[in-house]
Amino acid sequence: MAQVLEFKLPDLGEGLTEAEIVRWLVEVGDVVAIDQPVVEVETAKAMVEVPCPYGGVVTARFGEEGSELPVGAPLLTVAVGATDASSASPGDDGVAAEEPSGGSGSGNVLVGYGTGAPAARRRRIRPERNTAPTAPAAPTAPTAPAVVSAPSRPAPVAVGEVNGRQGPVAVVSPLVRRLARQHEIDLRGLTGSGPDGLILRADVDSAIRQAGQVTEAATRTASQPVVAEASTVQVSAAAPATAERIPLRGVRGAVADKLSRSRSEIPDATCWVDADATELMAARAAMNAASGPSGGPKVSVLALLARICTAALNRYPELNSTVDTAAREIVRLPGVHLGFAAQTERGLVVPVIRDAHTRNAESIGAEIARLTELARTGKLSPAQLTGGTFTLNNYGVFGVDGSTPIINHPEAAMLGVGRIMPKPWVHNGELAVRQVVQLSLTFDHRVCDGGTAGGFLRYVADCVEQPAVLLRTL
Repeated sequence: MAQVLEFKLPDLGEGLTEAEIVRWLVEVGDVVAIDQPVVEVETAKAMVEVPCPYGGVVTARFGEEGSELPVGAPLLTVAVGATDASSASPGDDGVAAEEPSGGSGSGNVLVGYGTGAPAARRRRIRPERNTAPTAPAAPTAPTAPAVVSAPSRPAPVAVGEVNGRQGPVAVVSPLVRRLARQHEIDLRGLTGSGPDGLILRADVDSAIRQAGQVTEAATRTASQPVVAEASTVQVSAAAPATAERIPLRGVRGAVADKLSRSRSEIPDATCWVDADATELMAARAAMNAASGPSGGPKVSVLALLARICTAALNRYPELNSTVDTAAREIVRLPGVHLGFAAQTERGLVVPVIRDAHTRNAESIGAEIARLTELARTGKLSPAQLTGGTFTLNNYGVFGVDGSTPIINHPEAAMLGVGRIMPKPWVHNGELAVRQVVQLSLTFDHRVCDGGTAGGFLRYVADCVEQPAVLLRTL
């Protein structure tokens, strides 16, 4: 006998209320173990694999890849403790009663569901039978297929007449039903290609294409005037839309919301300066040469710029702050949690280096490398993408010289760095070719005035031009 348990999308933390199904890791009919990942979802913060707290056979999935589900919505159902129905001892009404035995629960916790075994309770479960009833000897009322009773959830099937008889229409996904309604496809006439005849989206798409071919053939057999009119309508209906619509959800949607909020709430201003980075590049080369071939990871330019930022924020703490609009207060933050912009296939993300003010350039570089690799593989946790107090944006990797960064709300400033490239420069009174970089600072004008912002940017530029300036703070 089996007890069917429903697993709902858990609370993934960080105040997230919904997630998009990226990839199912199990199919209906698969056997899953406790804490086995069953689905990969993308939230506004990160992509995560969701483990199932139950072990058993997957009996249904809810939601297609690409669809969004709110927290608490059913993800799948699992038949726990499944046995051969023929071995059950039916009662007088042909239904066997089962008492679920206690068992160890999940050891993998996400917010919103625990790890204990389900509370014991008596359930009434119909014996399993073939979903296709055998033809009766004499005309009788159709026999409904037996199903396992389950907790309340969206109905996985719709009932109608299939092949001339009443029975279940095996459609799990509401998106498939909606697609069929939009194209006037009768699901009762389809044979599903999924497990146990489950009707999939591919089945509906195939029916839509076949319907289009029938319509086209009928149009060709009509009279000439009608052909011209009908073909015009057909082309108009079948022609692809000229504008592509891309949903703003997941990481891209979160970025869009944050940038829009930043521009609507923060009165920002930008100042910039060109700096001679020749000495910084020479210092980096010397540091990496001193470490030797096996002396540890190389120090990157971004790591040096991050260390310069922490030193500058120590001098100008006004820019390491946020604004409490409700209390009308500027909140200066005690530590620097430095975010850095990273472009990935999923969009722009900003991993955060915790307590960057306590790290040296080598430690910062190692953390940048670690977080960048997690970002590229989509394995950053929500906690690693939140809590930043200042952001460093190196858009020079895209081959551009300058930009006016948008502040990463609710922070107060962002430093942008362009590409470092050879340019004519007056050095020691003479024209020379030097490695020049443009630095731009966008700041919240509520937390400071131009004098503070200019002082911060000038100090950063001085450290870039003369790295020895940093020796006082190392």
